[in-house]
Amino acid sequence: MTAPHNTQKLSPSTILLLSVPPLMWAGNAIVGRLVREAVPPMTLNLLRWAIAMAVLVPLGRAAFRTGSGVLLHWRRYALLGLLGIGMYNSLQYLALQSSTPINVTLVASGMPVWMMLVGRLFFGVAVRRWQVAGAVLSILGVLVVLCRGDVHQLLGLRLVAGDLYMILATIAWSFYSWMLLQSKDVPALRGDWAAFLLAQVAYGLLWSGLFSGVEWSLGAHLIVWSGPVLAALLFVALGPAVLAYALWGVGVGRAGPSVGAFFVNLTPLFAALLSSAFLGESPHAYHALAFALIVGGIAVSTRR
Repeated sequence: MTAPHNTQKLSPSTILLLSVPPLMWAGNAIVGRLVREAVPPMTLNLLRWAIAMAVLVPLGRAAFRTGSGVLLHWRRYALLGLLGIGMYNSLQYLALQSSTPINVTLVASGMPVWMMLVGRLFFGVAVRRWQVAGAVLSILGVLVVLCRGDVHQLLGLRLVAGDLYMILATIAWSFYSWMLLQSKDVPALRGDWAAFLLAQVAYGLLWSGLFSGVEWSLGAHLIVWSGPVLAALLFVALGPAVLAYALWGVGVGRAGPSVGAFFVNLTPLFAALLSSAFLGESPHAYHALAFALIVGGIAVSTRR
């Protein structure tokens, strides 16, 4: 199997498809941090996808039609649901219990490396030298943000439990993204974004329910309902879930997971801007340098 389109120039529409999800996911990290004391992490993920499924059912009814392949290929959709719906999001919300949105999104920005490793080791995809060079530039941009432009801070960096949870989440997402390229879906289902996402969410909700059950059995606190909590649930369900996943699926299909992984590196920069707006943290000059390095990495990785 070879990664399609990795060496083709990206069209403006593909760039837009791959840029909106990082913005949504940065917002997801901010919201997840804000409501961490009101909603347990696994429960937050379950409620998020329950709302998303309610939105998707009328849009993706084709997933439940005879011949859709959702039942015939249940192992594939159960695995996609586990990796992309259950594990990634649950681990991210769990990470936000002890780590900041910036740190969580920065750790996730190691995705180009994980994507290349997973693609090479498990899917037989060759790694091109431009991808390696692009990964180096993007990671340098991430490190600039991580150390706030001061290399001495980087030397004293210590990972917390949340950072480790996010590493596991990133590995799960890498497998999920590569699996999206496997041609094992009924064409009619794959051509219907809502039905294809609904197939994953239906199985993913089962995993999320299982994780939430474990969380409650371990003594998770009760949900503290309020207007802002309800608004947060609607946002993470409609934006980072339905909209972002739909655009990501199409974008990855066009550009390939390795290229898409570099756009994920925009997430910490968006998180920094959103943190300035909602958490009172102002961006600095080093954010501009990091942005230049990350965008440069994207440009180099897609070079012919």
